[in-house]
Amino acid sequence: MRVIVVGGGVLGTMHAWQATARGHEVVQIEREPEARGASLRNFGQIWISGRAGGQELETALRARELWEEIGGRVPGLGFRANGSLTLVRTERELAVATAATERADAAARGYQLLTPEEARGINPALRGDFTAALWCPRDAAVEPRVAQLALREALSASGRYTFLGGREVRDVASAAGGASVRDDHGDTHTADTVVVCTGARLGGLVRELAPELPVRRVRLQMMQTEPLGEELPTSVADADSFRYYPAYGGDALRALSQGRPQAPVAAEHRMQLLMVQRLDGGLTIGDTHAYDEPFPFDVLEEPYDHLTGVVETFLGRPLPPVRRRWAGVYAQCLDTARVVHREQVRDGVWLVTGPGGRGMTCSPAIAETTANELGW
Repeated sequence: MRVIVVGGGVLGTMHAWQATARGHEVVQIEREPEARGASLRNFGQIWISGRAGGQELETALRARELWEEIGGRVPGLGFRANGSLTLVRTERELAVATAATERADAAARGYQLLTPEEARGINPALRGDFTAALWCPRDAAVEPRVAQLALREALSASGRYTFLGGREVRDVASAAGGASVRDDHGDTHTADTVVVCTGARLGGLVRELAPELPVRRVRLQMMQTEPLGEELPTSVADADSFRYYPAYGGDALRALSQGRPQAPVAAEHRMQLLMVQRLDGGLTIGDTHAYDEPFPFDVLEEPYDHLTGVVETFLGRPLPPVRRRWAGVYAQCLDTARVVHREQVRDGVWLVTGPGGRGMTCSPAIAETTANELGW
């Protein structure tokens, strides 16, 4: 079988991985010379802790298994099972963390509520102010800026994979026994199956294929520092993250929202703290959420100042200088309970999009499901 994947981000690359692993010939076409979207502009976190119970958690746990398996074969991914600590400072925040440990699926996530001393035993860099921590050892991390490159190098070694960068697909159509793709170089590529994974690019080709797509775009701001100068062994989150992940919903979260509003800047920009250390020692820190288009073309300093203050409170030391700041945009299903939107848009042509902030976490399992459903 011959498979064409349109899109060079992590979701498209994981579809290429699944097809190649099952013995098929794959051509992957990307509009940029290299992927430049949300697949690179994220934390690189394989985030189990906050996922909704049921299908979303099952998808994330399966993806976590696949990431570890693939990471063992592709060291360049930088996979590590670092776990995460969500730090709390007030009684209401502690109540949300405690409720999480009482979920029916808490054991599947590995949740444990730790004292500050126990948390520092896992992550000694946390010398600052907090009263407890929610530990999730299932969480993991990879290096987002190099993951697609490492995966493509491994795919190329199969002898059944071709990457075509710098080519924008202009048309996808059904063809006898399969489908065809025409790119902006005037070349036509044929395959048995075409999978379109163009991320937050929802206009043009995607709009023609699926005019009523139930997906929206979300913008975020993030930053990365110079090396910390010591190891940060776990990913770190603050209690504002409780507001954005469905695992923490319930009475305790409602009481938190009513009794302790977010700081004004955090509320305005729908913020949470997530932080993970890169292999070079720098810290990736974020993030904001904006849902109303048109999105700003610039980044704002106030959210970065807020995040810096929160991080320094937890670390008990000044943050290293910021090396990079950026904005990113990802595609999210309007029904946020859906893990992904998967739709057959032509005979032999499938559109897979809208995983939202779950894309890096869940992409291996999303691609596996596509492969199984299509009978690869």
